[in-house]
Amino acid sequence: MAHAHVRGGRRAESRFMVCIMSGARSKLALFLCGCYVVALGAHTGEECVAKHHEAESYVAAVYEHPSILSPNPLALTSRQQALELMNQNLDIYEQQVMTAAQKGVQIIVFPEDGIHGFNFTRTSIYPFLDFMPSPQVVRWNPCLEPHRFNDTEVLQRLSCMAIKGDMFLVANLGTKQPCHISDPGCPNDGRYQFNTDVVFSNNGTLVDRYRKHNLYFEAAFDVPLKVDHTTFDTPFAGRFGVFTCFDILFFNPAVRLLRDYEVKHVVYPTAWMNQLPLLAAIEIQKAFAVAFGVNVLAANVHHPVLGMTGSGIHTPLKSFWYHDMENPNGRLIIAQVAKNPVGLIDAENATGEMDLSHSKFLKILSGDPYCEKDAQEVHCDEATKWNRNALPTFHSEMMYDNFTLVPVWGKEGYLHVCSNGLCCYLLYERPTLSEELYALGVFDGLHTVHGTYYIQVCALVRCGGLGFDTCGQEITEATGIFEFHLWGNFSTSYIFPLFLTSGMTLDVPDQLGWENDHYFLRKSGLSSGLVTAALYGRLYERD
Repeated sequence: MAHAHVRGGRRAESRFMVCIMSGARSKLALFLCGCYVVALGAHTGEECVAKHHEAESYVAAVYEHPSILSPNPLALTSRQQALELMNQNLDIYEQQVMTAAQKGVQIIVFPEDGIHGFNFTRTSIYPFLDFMPSPQVVRWNPCLEPHRFNDTEVLQRLSCMAIKGDMFLVANLGTKQPCHISDPGCPNDGRYQFNTDVVFSNNGTLVDRYRKHNLYFEAAFDVPLKVDHTTFDTPFAGRFGVFTCFDILFFNPAVRLLRDYEVKHVVYPTAWMNQLPLLAAIEIQKAFAVAFGVNVLAANVHHPVLGMTGSGIHTPLKSFWYHDMENPNGRLIIAQVAKNPVGLIDAENATGEMDLSHSKFLKILSGDPYCEKDAQEVHCDEATKWNRNALPTFHSEMMYDNFTLVPVWGKEGYLHVCSNGLCCYLLYERPTLSEELYALGVFDGLHTVHGTYYIQVCALVRCGGLGFDTCGQEITEATGIFEFHLWGNFSTSYIFPLFLTSGMTLDVPDQLGWENDHYFLRKSGLSSGLVTAALYGRLYERD
């Protein structure tokens, strides 16, 4: 589970799911692609199917689940009562599997905490835990061998669903493993309790498990003594990696899986509370897919009251997602996904003709004065005539971090702002000005609220109002259109491009990459107003 506590007023949010398809340079096409999406319908199985060449793709589904929660997670209960609650959620899972099966789905992903819920103590969660043998040691099909181990009712149901739907199935549950007092890591109560993702093949075999490493204030669970680097192979798409929720922000296991295990697809159960402007669920999911050039199948729980929504099937260039703060219903998202994801970086190798803004950007980076010599005349762009010092630098809290910012005023400009060792730069043009304040912000330091991790961030954000102190507030609507280059002298290669436009819509950069020791993001032709464009760098070794 990962939280980001919600501040600020009620948000106006988009009510429906959109699919975006985008070539690396092409303007974005926004459409409801074969989605029968009823904004306020009571139907929970609304879905979106996008077609593409079948031999090179597979059909995936993720389900955003409005889980039925225990009315009092702190109360002690019996195994029987725990199973009654969990079976209500499993009944909904089964309906989704059958709907997905009719659409030819080959793999389905369910969210973190979707079966048992959250906010338990170590003792109160105990009746909700299944016993979990190690799939490395024991080959087991819970549906076909239900009596082999005690306390495995949830695993049995999931295994039978995989068989019934003839698909790989990924779900999250709580598991227990007895330990001996001679084990130095063994908790006092004689058992380990893990937040566990399980993977079943389409014949119901338990293929593998992943025990969450980066717990998010989860007192009920233990961190496994050794990090699980869990991968599984499929006949339809090759190798998948598995991690959960808060793991996405850390090196282990997420980055190591992609670096060392040749993973092209990630299944990602999550229970994520959105925090804008930088860490909305769909925003970080998409950024991860783009940064690593992989497909991400992300399933979140759906509890708008807790700020929890946002699931998607993300490839580096396309996304099919659901984010809805008003509708109480869940959503099944189905999409056809390329077996070999094409990364944004790959797509950009074919460099077209150089446009004016890009040649300006390259000139600035090479240290040239920002001017063009035309015969005997020296022609300087308007933007350089600005005295950069005339722009006020100010501080504002964003995501609980103290950002240093400068306002983004006027129809065009070239700005920079620095903090510690990080300098962020923005070269921009605006076709029209809007009645909104935008700012360029920088943060280079240790983030310490709701987790401790070192970040370097360059962010162009729309502020909540017209006052400098509103920069960093949570907003979802914007009208400002920009054509821009955003870059910084990052001291990490792990940089996540965050890109959000009005109405919780995802957008894709035209180009990303390193140029002269600076990492840049470039975009023109926004489809709607800019909410956030940021480069979110992680320095794992400084955590």
